[in-house]
Amino acid sequence: MWLHGTPGARRQIPEDARLAAEEVGVRLVGVDRPGTGLSTSYLYDSLLDHMADLRILADELGFEELAVIGLSGGGPYALAAGYAMPDRVKAVGVLGGVAPTRGDDAAPGGLVGLATKFAPVFPPFRVPLGLLLGAVVIALRPVGSQALELYARISPPGDREVFAREEIKAMFLDDLSDTGGRLRAPVDDIILFTRHWGFSLGDIRVPVKWWHGDADHIVPLAHGRHCVDRIPDAELFIRPGESHLGGFGAAEEVLETMLAAWDRKPVKEAL
Repeated sequence: MWLHGTPGARRQIPEDARLAAEEVGVRLVGVDRPGTGLSTSYLYDSLLDHMADLRILADELGFEELAVIGLSGGGPYALAAGYAMPDRVKAVGVLGGVAPTRGDDAAPGGLVGLATKFAPVFPPFRVPLGLLLGAVVIALRPVGSQALELYARISPPGDREVFAREEIKAMFLDDLSDTGGRLRAPVDDIILFTRHWGFSLGDIRVPVKWWHGDADHIVPLAHGRHCVDRIPDAELFIRPGESHLGGFGAAEEVLETMLAAWDRKPVKEAL
C-alpha cells in the first residue's frame, strides 16, 4: 500500500516505482485518505483510527500480508499501520516522513512542529480552510504548470530536479486538480499531526526502513534520525544532497529493501 504525502492523492506513485514494481512482480495500491480526491471527508480522533479503514481495504483486496510505504505526510499513517497490524504488515517504508509533535516522541522544530502553536485554530475552521485551499487550486489550474515551475525555482536543487520531470509534474497537477472544489485532507492531516498519534514509536514491532534527504527543507533530517532512534527495528538511509522529494528517485532501492525486510525471518524476542 502506498500512502501519499500532504497534499497528494492515490496517483502520487512515481513512474520509477511503477516500473520497478512491475519488474519484480509487486502490486502497488495507492490509497486516498478521506477528503482527498473524490473521497468523502472525515476527521478521525487520531490518525491511528484510520487503521480500521486500511484493515477493511486489505480485507476487501484479499491481502493477508502486505507492506506499507508512506511519503512525507503519509509516513505517520504507515507507521500506524505497522503498529496496528503487526500480524499482516511485514515491513514499513517511510520517505521523508513527518515526526510526532506530542508526547515523549515529539521532535522539536520543523514546519509541522510550528503548526502545533496554532493547533486549536484548525479544527473549528477545517471546512472553510478546505474550501479556501480548493478554491486556490481551481484558480491556479489554468496556470498550474507555471505555478509548479515557480515553486521549483525556490526549492532546493534536489526538488528542482524532481519537478523537471514531466511525468512528476503531471502527477502533482492531476492529483491536486481532482478535488471537486475542496481540499480538506491536508487540513485534517495537520490537525492529526499536531495531536498525539495514538501510539508510541517504541511500540512498533515490525521492520521500518526510513529514507531521508540530508537537504530536506520541509522535514529536517534530524526528525528522521529522531524517529529511527526510537523504533526498535528501524534503519535509516540518508539520501546525500537530496531534499524532501528525493524518495521519488529511490524507487528501485526502496522496493528491494522492503522485499528483503518482508522475507527476513523475525528475530525471536529475548526471554
